[in-house]
Amino acid sequence: MTVAGARPQFIKAAAFSRAAAEIHEEILVHTGQHFDANMSDIFFEELKIPKPRYYLGISGGTHGKMTGAMLAGIEQALLAEKPDWCLVYGDTNSTLAGALAAVKLNIPVAHAEAGVRMGTLSNPEEVNRVVTDHVSRLLFTPTDLEKGNLQKEGIGNNVYAVGNLMYDSYLYADGLQTDLRPAVDFDNRPLVLPDRYYYLTCHRQENTCSDKPLLEIFTAMNELDAPTVYPVHPRNKERAARLCREHGFHRIRLIQPVGYMESLKLLKRCEKVVTDSGGLQCEAFFAGKQCVTVFDRVIWPQTMAAKRNQLARADARDILNKLAASQKIDNTYQPFGDGHTAERMIRIMEENMEG
Repeated sequence: MTVAGARPQFIKAAAFSRAAAEIHEEILVHTGQHFDANMSDIFFEELKIPKPRYYLGISGGTHGKMTGAMLAGIEQALLAEKPDWCLVYGDTNSTLAGALAAVKLNIPVAHAEAGVRMGTLSNPEEVNRVVTDHVSRLLFTPTDLEKGNLQKEGIGNNVYAVGNLMYDSYLYADGLQTDLRPAVDFDNRPLVLPDRYYYLTCHRQENTCSDKPLLEIFTAMNELDAPTVYPVHPRNKERAARLCREHGFHRIRLIQPVGYMESLKLLKRCEKVVTDSGGLQCEAFFAGKQCVTVFDRVIWPQTMAAKRNQLARADARDILNKLAASQKIDNTYQPFGDGHTAERMIRIMEENMEG
């Protein structure tokens, strides 16, 4: 049984589902954490993810309310299906709820993207990661760095550095020739891409909870030598539109959330990337696009080589200074594996089956 509920998890689940489809029965539980069609449904369509057998429809509310409701719903699915494994991804409330529900029923948990650490429990995603790692039977880390993080916490058994599932999905999508659902603005008009543009994504609470951080980010983007394309998370739509209107940020093109394939198209054609997304900074690394991450802690240190990804404060000058730097790409540097992470995970899960 696979538990997923948010955009990055659908991307990872797609790679695993393709690899498992001809060998095992996979039961997908969609918690509903991302419910918007452009945040969820489109990923199932584009990446050929199997239809969820269980859709819990749980989104919004406090961390405790959301996680508790998911825990109850996932527990019912586990009791009904009695799977050999419960597979969870990453660091969301869906991840934590799936792991807790399974371990309390003595169903072994496998955690994909284990061992990622930022070093602070003030971050709710960090709490989800740490707790999930400590109750999991199998821990799949992207690289040896995360494996070392787990060893420091006393977790040394059943830890496997297998690569990054996001890279599996990136390579798969990069090889597809598909008709994309076009990006549209908030009036449902198709986006006409300029010849040159920057790609911005910004959704974290730290950057969108008030005007100040988002205003600094917009100020930087509006001063660049080409327009910015910004797919806006639904919860940030009103603030983003108002700031652009009030401050005359005419070089920032606000559009509705995009699917995975459209996001990759925007990424591959852009000049550079500014983001606070853990997933997009990896995808920018895969695509060879320089990235500035507006966040106060490193998520993927492997991407920081040779200024390929740099941290910036939510400060216009800092962002612009970082964007002005030049990256240096070493094509022999491939820290996230070879695109066969899912196959490794399946083999290890088979070898560790009970009974």
